[in-house]
Amino acid sequence: MAQSPLRAPTARDCLAWAVLGALSLLNCALAADFRARAPQDEIIYFLLPDRFENGDASNDRGGLSGGRLTTGFDPSDKAFYHGGDLKGLISRLDYIQGLGATAVWVAPVFRNKPVQGAAGAASAGYHGYWITDFTRVDPHFGTNQDFHALVEAVHGRGMKLYLDIVVNHTADVIAYRECPSRSCPYRSHADYPYQRRGGLQGEPINSGFLGDDAQHQTAENFVHLTRPDYAYTPYVPRGEEHVKVPDWLNDPIYYHNRGNSTFSGESSTFGDFFGLDDLMTENPRVVRGFIDIYGAWIDEYGIDGLRIDTAKHVNPEFWQAFVPAMLARARARGIANFHIFGEAYTAAADAAPLALHTRVDKLPAVLDFAFAAALRATVAGSQGTEVLTRLFEEDALYEGGAAAARQLPTFISNHDQGRFAYFVRAARPEIAADEVLRRVLLAHAMLLTLRGVPVVYYGDEQGFAGRGGDQDARQDMFASRVASYNSEPLLGTDATTAHASFNREHPLYRAIARLASLRHSHAALRDGAQLVRADASAPGLFAVSRLDPHSGRELLIAFNTSTTAVNAQVTIDASSGSFFSLVGSCEPGASAPGSYHVEVPPLDYIVCAAGVGP
Repeated sequence: MAQSPLRAPTARDCLAWAVLGALSLLNCALAADFRARAPQDEIIYFLLPDRFENGDASNDRGGLSGGRLTTGFDPSDKAFYHGGDLKGLISRLDYIQGLGATAVWVAPVFRNKPVQGAAGAASAGYHGYWITDFTRVDPHFGTNQDFHALVEAVHGRGMKLYLDIVVNHTADVIAYRECPSRSCPYRSHADYPYQRRGGLQGEPINSGFLGDDAQHQTAENFVHLTRPDYAYTPYVPRGEEHVKVPDWLNDPIYYHNRGNSTFSGESSTFGDFFGLDDLMTENPRVVRGFIDIYGAWIDEYGIDGLRIDTAKHVNPEFWQAFVPAMLARARARGIANFHIFGEAYTAAADAAPLALHTRVDKLPAVLDFAFAAALRATVAGSQGTEVLTRLFEEDALYEGGAAAARQLPTFISNHDQGRFAYFVRAARPEIAADEVLRRVLLAHAMLLTLRGVPVVYYGDEQGFAGRGGDQDARQDMFASRVASYNSEPLLGTDATTAHASFNREHPLYRAIARLASLRHSHAALRDGAQLVRADASAPGLFAVSRLDPHSGRELLIAFNTSTTAVNAQVTIDASSGSFFSLVGSCEPGASAPGSYHVEVPPLDYIVCAAGVGP
């Protein structure tokens, strides 16, 4: 029931839609001026277009003809395209908004190399991270006009659209003469300097080039880098000389060409990411080129934010130039609250590796992998809730401190590591399905009420679990033909992925929708300071207060990660005398100034608001 995409809904629109049951008054009020919402006001729904909904079967093969190794299409194989597209996504926006999401983050939609990999190990670019044309939508997903229609449809609902982008690499096109198998070990700067061909004893090349250190990242210096064969002898295979768009991307001089990354040391920045062509982002021409590429997507479509893939593998100087340029393009387009967040993977419940990229790279935000790790340790696993206390104490490390941490996108499941239900099952293979569901519900409660911008991974709300990460966590929402997907037991339902999974009565969908409504209703949960009130060295109590950013009113949230009830006193503000319940059972008043009694059932939570009830 979308209104004109050219204007925000009026109060009359909101009332009419509420009567029709198309949109709640609360959601409509949030939509009234979506551009004015700060990043921390959003609830993000992340999806892969190929796996969400098939709205146009005519583009399933991307306009290509032949078998799956040519078209990339095989809906029975989890490694290939399944047919989801932008028209399908548009048709399901009501479902996404009904969950309470206010922003949609889509995996990259750009044209990809359809199939990569050696014989017997080939897979398709359905995920979007093997880009060849940075200016056009992949034909498997539709057209640029379809993307325009998507943005307008999203904006028409007062929602935001976040675009997943890649700067670190392109599809694997460039080959090395020395490695016909394309498995090339990394060759370092010291052993293979830019000024010698193929090693220390090679012929002198690139005379006058001073290297790629920060002080030398100038156009005047890079004009002396004329040959790319310092480590390997790169070339573009016949027939692919102009496969990349813009055309400058086809020149090997703009890539590092040092072989595969080991994800340690200098190779983390200069090595090929699993064989993908690693861009030389130290070169000012590359910086300028990507500012032009992604600036054009802001200019033309008015997107609301960028999620940056593999951001930690790009040099800081690139981001220091790129981010201000994107924010300026957004402001010029009238987008004041443009949200940029980078992927800097870490497996530890430790903010330091993440905060580094806000301090040094100057990224406004990063995906909070440490939050995900902490919840896997405490809710899926068996560590004490003090892990969460340590995590939040480290918010001070981020550029901007605790206030900046409230803009970090938090998540519990994703398309690379796997779904939270999988981690619960892996950590506790002996527990019953009901307990798995309760732990997943508890994790979502933490996601929606603790500091940060919650990201719900598509399908979690339908009980998807999976059997691992990557392809095993990328199930179809529309009726799937993948045997391994269809055989896995889902949470909270007897259904399988062999049938479409858009059930609004699923217990997880309903629970997340209630939590989203709670978050939308209370500014304290969106942008309130967070104070840890209680924790435990074993599974059990974890309590925080969230303070309303305008009135200072306290919301006390108490979680129980154990399988026995919690009965405890927790610290509160001494001025918080009376309380009423928002979720669960809450005592009507403080036990004494500064102390409040909580009882929390096993694997459950309560939310108690200071003051007089509504």
